[in-house]
Amino acid sequence: MRIGFFDSGIGGLSVLHEALRRLPREDYLYYADDANVPYGNKSREEIRCCVFEAVDFLAGMDIKALVVACNTATSVAIQDIRLKYEFPIIGMEPAVKPAVKSVDGKRVLVFATPMTLCESKFIGLLNQVDIHNKVDYLPLQELVTFAEAYQFDRVVILSYLKERLKDYDLNRYGAVVLGCTHFPFFKNHIREIFPKGTAIIDGNKGTVQNLKNMLASMGRIHEGNGHVEYYRSGKRVMDDYTMERYLLLLRKIEDGNGSITDRPG
Repeated sequence: MRIGFFDSGIGGLSVLHEALRRLPREDYLYYADDANVPYGNKSREEIRCCVFEAVDFLAGMDIKALVVACNTATSVAIQDIRLKYEFPIIGMEPAVKPAVKSVDGKRVLVFATPMTLCESKFIGLLNQVDIHNKVDYLPLQELVTFAEAYQFDRVVILSYLKERLKDYDLNRYGAVVLGCTHFPFFKNHIREIFPKGTAIIDGNKGTVQNLKNMLASMGRIHEGNGHVEYYRSGKRVMDDYTMERYLLLLRKIEDGNGSITDRPG
């Protein structure tokens, strides 16, 4: 049986990359809800409908576990889908806790979508771990739009980031949290903006570690050979162009350390 990965679009590929690296002997189904991306500026009810449609499809593929590789979908719908489906479901969470622990006298800045930042799940997380009020946050919805358009041009992205951060004293921050799975594709761009030594943290490693622990506890670990099937809003990806775009992202992410500068023809 395979492991399902679900995201509104290509962002979850950054999480899948980590899973392929740490769990290479599993098989995967990756579902990108291209017909409805982006989620971050939709209503809660619209997002819930999209999530249930996607998970219904993956449930019909006889998966043994599901990773909701989307912070927005996790924030809005994770509790509801766990009530409906019997297979284990792993969600995303902005890595605020390790970020707060890592800074010494400095602040933490969280980047995410508007919906993630306003949801009770994120607010509850802050209430739990940000006891010294070290955390600031900023919505960067446009990075999702850029990623989905395969727009990684350095000049374009740096111009956008500088405009959004113009009112922030970047020297105050010891860590930046990438609270959207699309954002690791821009990790090098973000590094270029912030002072040297600023930690850039995402939740991918923690999420995959949770998946690994869960599979081990089930006695269902290492049951495949690293094969991945890709789906776009319920339709299997078969064309070479889309496959090459996905494989490009998987090659370039390199744990989020590689910035994408080339684009497929």
